[in-house]
Amino acid sequence: MIFTSSVLRPTLARSVRLNRLLSTLTIIEHTGGVLAPSNLNTLSAAKQLGGPITALVAGSQASKVASEVAKFDGVEKVLVANNEAYDRGLAENFSDLVAENITKGGFSHVLVSGSAFGKNVLPRVSATLDVQPINDITKIESEDTFVRPIYAGNVLATVKSTDPIKLITIRSSAFEVGSTGAGAAAIEDAADPKSAPTSEWISENLTKSERPDLGSATKVVSGGRGLKDKENFDKLIFPLADSIGAAVGASRAAVDSGFADNSLQVGQTGKVVAPDLYIAVGISGAIQHLAGMKDSKTIVAINKDSEAPIFQVADFGLVDDLFDAVPKLTEQFKK
Repeated sequence: MIFTSSVLRPTLARSVRLNRLLSTLTIIEHTGGVLAPSNLNTLSAAKQLGGPITALVAGSQASKVASEVAKFDGVEKVLVANNEAYDRGLAENFSDLVAENITKGGFSHVLVSGSAFGKNVLPRVSATLDVQPINDITKIESEDTFVRPIYAGNVLATVKSTDPIKLITIRSSAFEVGSTGAGAAAIEDAADPKSAPTSEWISENLTKSERPDLGSATKVVSGGRGLKDKENFDKLIFPLADSIGAAVGASRAAVDSGFADNSLQVGQTGKVVAPDLYIAVGISGAIQHLAGMKDSKTIVAINKDSEAPIFQVADFGLVDDLFDAVPKLTEQFKK
């Protein structure tokens, strides 16, 4: 399937010449000075495009983060906007900064992780520059042609863009982790429009856990509706996950039934993960769930229904009563 973006209307994008050299701006995501792991996947995708790579870092901790980003292998320049207005990554404030630096720097490509942050910021930037964003790509065919999943991952669309600026969010799990390296990229001040903030951060309530983050964990144990209730979910899934140092996930059916918090949902409408090991317990394997985990390196399924769709994508399957199998498995892992 080939889709070509519509003809541009006269806008800021016209100021960027179609025949200029390829150059990429990567938007760095961090929280309180702590870099998101997905930045290294974004960098890996940027390196596949070729051409010089510039990183954009913003917030009151930007200088600290910039020093770390400058060491990333492949980054030639780091643009820094030391401004607390960008601390929480509020898209209404952040988008003007990104658009300003794209225009000033003449970048041909802009990449960011397909996280909540990236999916919030980039559409606003695309509206400002009047170009079509390309979301959730899993493969780079060339500098203007990309592959992205549609229909819950059942169809891969090859998208060719004729826009002079390619605004792209990547599916982090589809790209290798780039190297932090020992580089020494130049650090410069970003073009900061310093416009009055249009949004204000009020507060947040976060669920804290010592377990690995679901989005970046190398091992994940997920529970489904087959666990029957929240008590069983807590009693079986968490000990199993802790025994191997894994993150905990859940199917949408489990979340909708109140077994687990929605932050643990894996699937088309939840988080997309691709760990080295994914253990699915009591999950039938609906299309929507498979879209969020089928790229895992090794998939293990535990289900008493031998006809469950999850076994079609599993590398190893155990047809057994999970209430009997999981406690035994947990004990073996603990040993």
